[in-house]
Amino acid sequence: MLFSALFALATAASTLAAPAANFTRCDNHVTYQEFHALEAQFASDYAAAVANETQGVIARAPEPISVALRRTVHVVWHIIQESTALTGGAISDDAVRSSIDAMNTHYSGSTFRFVLDSITRTTNVDWFRQATRGNAYQTAMKTALHTGDATVLNVYSVGFTTSSLLGYATWPWDYSANHADDGVVILYSSVPGGSTPHYNEGKSLTHEVGHWLGLFHVFDDYRTCNDTDGVSDTPPQSSPSFGCPTSKDSCTAKPGLDSIHNYMDYSDDPCMNQFTPGQIARMQAQALTYRGIRGVAYPPFTILFPTPILTAPMPDPTLIPIPAPAPGGGL
Repeated sequence: MLFSALFALATAASTLAAPAANFTRCDNHVTYQEFHALEAQFASDYAAAVANETQGVIARAPEPISVALRRTVHVVWHIIQESTALTGGAISDDAVRSSIDAMNTHYSGSTFRFVLDSITRTTNVDWFRQATRGNAYQTAMKTALHTGDATVLNVYSVGFTTSSLLGYATWPWDYSANHADDGVVILYSSVPGGSTPHYNEGKSLTHEVGHWLGLFHVFDDYRTCNDTDGVSDTPPQSSPSFGCPTSKDSCTAKPGLDSIHNYMDYSDDPCMNQFTPGQIARMQAQALTYRGIRGVAYPPFTILFPTPILTAPMPDPTLIPIPAPAPGGGL
């Protein structure tokens, strides 16, 4: 009896100490070979996109250099539920709006701005419980619900009851091959204020949208210290982070600590708070190349010409008539 009680206590303590191990943050992975092939293709595709933009700029009126740019992403959120109860995935419209607000906070400084266009609700037990990357339930769900083109972010909140996933996303370079598959799928209870402990500040969505905009994980999925994210200002990292492990350094032979606060690591939500300038530049380039999302002047720039001031013309003194002398008068 004493052993059973101690075992139960130890199990409970272990569960409280490391809840992150119960979840898999993400299902987006590439091999080292895939990474290099994708980067080579991206370099070529980006050069072509920039050339096209340059030609377009020549044909347009120039914008003032000081004007701010905004990259607007329109969002359609699909709530997949198995019942009308919150535990069945029926999150509120307010929870969706809070998620968009949180994401805009997380992406502040990146020039990306997310605008919620619409919310759909679908009751489907199979989709809620079993939809996951590439399976028949996910394909049916997305085929039925996907909206818009490459610039529109489709978000699907589901239950993942047959897995421990928090989310996954499609890559921007895959859009042309399968339009309907495009989007992000997240665990419904990971929204701000949700019931998933340590993962309920909406940062699972922020992480997956990072993939949707072309970011890789800051760590090497295959446990080496090679560069596998294509960003120069994220230090080499050989393993994902869990919890918030201060001073973690998985690549001691190379400079820099692990990016435990980065949205593209696996840390708990309260630990995540940053994208690097290099990641922001990459997202902007990927969004232009594969999604056609461009920076637009904000506030909208309008050329204002000064109002001309009209004044009466001064008389020409050579044309002023000289009055004739009065009769009988002299000079």
